[in-house]
Amino acid sequence: METAAEHSRTLRRRGLLGANLGDRVFHWGTLLFAAAVLLVIALLGFELSKTSVPAMRRFGWGFLTSATWDAVHLRFGALPFIYGTVVSSFLALLIAVPISLGAALFLAELAPQWMRGSLSFLVELLAAVPSVVYGLWGIFVLVPLLRPVQAWLAQHLGFLPFFQGAPYGISLMAGGLILAIMVIPFITAVSREVVQAVPQSQREAAYALGATRWEALRGPVLRYARAGILGAIILGLGRALGETMAVTMVIGNRPEISLSLLKPSYTMASVLANEFSEATNDLHIAALVEIALLLLVLTVIINAVARLMILSVAKGAATGVRE
Repeated sequence: METAAEHSRTLRRRGLLGANLGDRVFHWGTLLFAAAVLLVIALLGFELSKTSVPAMRRFGWGFLTSATWDAVHLRFGALPFIYGTVVSSFLALLIAVPISLGAALFLAELAPQWMRGSLSFLVELLAAVPSVVYGLWGIFVLVPLLRPVQAWLAQHLGFLPFFQGAPYGISLMAGGLILAIMVIPFITAVSREVVQAVPQSQREAAYALGATRWEALRGPVLRYARAGILGAIILGLGRALGETMAVTMVIGNRPEISLSLLKPSYTMASVLANEFSEATNDLHIAALVEIALLLLVLTVIINAVARLMILSVAKGAATGVRE
């Protein structure tokens, strides 16, 4: 006797192989659209790889480990830009994730009904602000506010390598803070939708067992929504990795590696924005394109790892529900 799954496959096969032209057009059309996404990424990677061949041949793997960036003598290394990108993004997530999750839980669970709509609209409005506006705000507001804070940190915590240097304001700390401000709306908006999508039965079951509101949120609600929240955090990380203008305006744009958050730094996106239009030598252009290729590969790897983590968490949650 044919099972339900086999019967469904038989119907789909008949629909695709039969006389229903509309089903066949829809099937192949959607397949073409899905393949186009992969094709665009493949073509992008191919073009970047082809253009960066001179830099690959000249520097090899040393391009990833060298800290020298000298356009005059044509010596290029991407390590300062990789370091600045990773550290600024990590600092942004370190600041943004707790604030975003707290705001999302408040909007989804605790805020009065009359307040939720307006606050949610403001959060989504912040996500739509152009990055150059954040950059200007960072220069004229954030950086002046950071100078006395950095002076205090250098005076009282200067024995730590993280707070050594002159308090100019323009620094890796400023870049991380501006990124945190920019990714907070993304993580908050997606996390709020995820928390609101948790079935009400999960909360009612917790309350029936005598749980408080905090225990219900911490337990079944967050466990049920953790896969979606992780996806929201990765979405914010993707925004932080690729952000250009705002970070370029406040991070200092100095290709050096330092543990101090008070010193200037550089990111991969920033060096592309600053130098690509002025690069005249083919090797310089190839080095910049190789940095773009590294940024693409880093983004793909992070999203792939995040997808695996989400699938793992979702599988664990499904197993827990079945048990």
